Amino acid sequence: MSDSKPSIPAQPIAPRANVSICFVCLGNICRSPTAEGVMLQLVADRGLTEHIRIDSAGTGAYHVGEPADARSAAAAKQKGVHLPSRARLFVADDLETFDYVVAMDSKNFAHIERMARSRAQLEKVSLLRSFSVDGGPLDVPDPYYADNFDEVFEICRSGCEGLLDHIVRRHGLPG
Repeated sequence: MSDSKPSIPAQPIAPRANVSICFVCLGNICRSPTAEGVMLQLVADRGLTEHIRIDSAGTGAYHVGEPADARSAAAAKQKGVHLPSRARLFVADDLETFDYVVAMDSKNFAHIERMARSRAQLEKVSLLRSFSVDGGPLDVPDPYYADNFDEVFEICRSGCEGLLDHIVRRHGLPG
């Protein structure tokens, strides 16, 4: 992967009834389920549930079938957000299925990048923090060992707010 920031297409495309997003981290129990839960809440708050499908996955199969880490779930619950997902493995077909594949860090971005079978698939991949207006490093830190779940929640919220604004503009959605 290059050191440059992944590009975000700026030109609007034709309005579309369904847009799909998959958030991706390593184990799919901390960062990506947090981003998924935050985005589910933001989408519901803006009345866009029927327009946007949201999922999450991990590049490693360490926790397949498990719910979000209890510490991630607790941090989200304190902010009124539920994390409903069960961990699953990100597979190459997800690059075909989803419109947006949003990696939590550069290592997962590179893993997904290697799975891409076409330029079109690669163009779907971005880093969550590339949508954040808060700036800072592009990687969302992994809270699993650092125990910074509240900070990660806020990073995910900022990135998801920016991503949702981008999707609404680009796809001509209401809200």
